[in-house]
Amino acid sequence: MKVLVIGSGGREHALVWKLRQSHRVTKIYCAPGNGGIADEAECLAADIKSLDSLISVALQVQPDLTVIGPELPLTLGVVDEFARRGWPVFGPTKAAARLESSKSFAKTFMQRHRIPTPRYAICNSLDEVRAALPHFHTPIVVKADGLAAGKGVVIARNKEEAASVASEMLSGKMLGESGERVVLEEYLQGDELSFLVFSDGERVAPLVAAQDYKRFGDGDTGPNTGGMGAYSTRNIIDDKMRDWLIAHIARPVVTGMKAEGVEYRGVLYCGLMMTARGPMVLEFNCRFGDPETQPMLMRLESDLVEALEASVEGRVSEGDFRWSPDASVCVVMASGGYPGTFEAGKRIMGLEHATQIEGVKVFHAGTNKREGTYYTSGGRVLGVTARAADLQTAVKRVYEAASAIGFEGAHYRRDIGGRPLKQGIA
Repeated sequence: MKVLVIGSGGREHALVWKLRQSHRVTKIYCAPGNGGIADEAECLAADIKSLDSLISVALQVQPDLTVIGPELPLTLGVVDEFARRGWPVFGPTKAAARLESSKSFAKTFMQRHRIPTPRYAICNSLDEVRAALPHFHTPIVVKADGLAAGKGVVIARNKEEAASVASEMLSGKMLGESGERVVLEEYLQGDELSFLVFSDGERVAPLVAAQDYKRFGDGDTGPNTGGMGAYSTRNIIDDKMRDWLIAHIARPVVTGMKAEGVEYRGVLYCGLMMTARGPMVLEFNCRFGDPETQPMLMRLESDLVEALEASVEGRVSEGDFRWSPDASVCVVMASGGYPGTFEAGKRIMGLEHATQIEGVKVFHAGTNKREGTYYTSGGRVLGVTARAADLQTAVKRVYEAASAIGFEGAHYRRDIGGRPLKQGIA
């Protein structure tokens, strides 16, 4: 069968890598792809911001299955249009993807269906922000309502800062249309958890859990980013907690959407905070996480194609996945200046050495390839990923690999996976 993956990041490279392992896949395409993906799939020029461009690619290659990587094509209605034409496609419709594209919709949806989430206020103007602020303790989380590539969340230390950040968002200066409405949210203490399930509109099947590191610097300092690393182990949550998350969060989302006339098919990413009051939903994503996908798929031992088809065809079950008990960790290497302005076109060295280390796979994100040499082309450049029997060994391998790779201005966190090792829960 022919498979088309839409996207150009590390998540899409991981999807291509895993899909290629299926005995059923005879040809794999990626639109538009990147320098590393081009080594494993046929990359096709495409504009993921254009529905017409993506339809044109599908007409060209006639895939038997299309997998949507990033969020933007979902909000354009790519799944709706592909399904209308009878093309098998994995992902939620535009209406279902509102769980990610509008934080205010997600918040009111959770309130309607009694899904645990932090206290919040939806504000359309600075006056509404100022009226709501007295009802919050500090720090306060300020979120842009729309899509912001992981950068639309600011933790304000005091109410003056919260008002200033909200003003910047509402004016459009910070994030454009994505910030025309803001959500103020209660700040929670705890450990973040990425919990993903596949759904066919009725049933759900859980994937292994992962933990993402969104802040730029070591010790969770600096601004929020699209993600600086992630790890996955069998000890992040136990079976009892997994079942609770399905019963009280994942399944109520799917049944709640159906009750409101919207079928949710695809992957549902529940971004959680594990607090003393119990798990609370910080956000929903309607696609695979990045960089969580990289370590998660490193642990997947069953056929990803079979699981994707089960969602598309309406026959999801918990038997769709088989996982390794090993641990895996991904460290993102970013361009200097990220998540702000950065320079591209820097030569990447050391990849061959890094990939020779046992258990290591380097997933490309912001790269291109010219005359056999890789160059940086984005903010997040590489997702150096390692798998081992235990987290300590996986961390050792991943940092050995990251230290072997170099490009001008390269930055990466040195503490991915460190917290569970210190706590003795790895």
